[in-house]
Amino acid sequence: MPLDSVTLGEFSQAIGCVEDYFGESIDDVAVHAPISRRRLVAVLARAQHSGRQLDSDRLADNGEIVHQSGDETLFWLDDDFWTNLGGLYYLRPDEGRAAREVHRRLIETVSSGVADHNRERDPFVLIN
Repeated sequence: MPLDSVTLGEFSQAIGCVEDYFGESIDDVAVHAPISRRRLVAVLARAQHSGRQLDSDRLADNGEIVHQSGDETLFWLDDDFWTNLGGLYYLRPDEGRAAREVHRRLIETVSSGVADHNRERDPFVLIN
């Protein structure tokens, strides 16, 4: 199945996973972003689907693993993950920025802040 293909069942599962995992972070970002909560969840679900298709090894080849557990793997990526995702799924810039912010907030919480060298890198959380 091509990277941009997803079945309704897979997408529904990803939506549930994203809502459960990111929880209040989605609400916090959606309040301040020009994007609805529902649309933000959909963008986050697409990102999870794409991340699963790429898998942890390919993602790690393009960045750095910040944290890994049985539930998630947190990355700083160097290969414009969010820009590429935006082009693949025709996301508006606000949609990509809001989704990226949800990921960034979680990584900052886990890694106790963001080092200056990570400001230009793409945050990504792959939910297992």
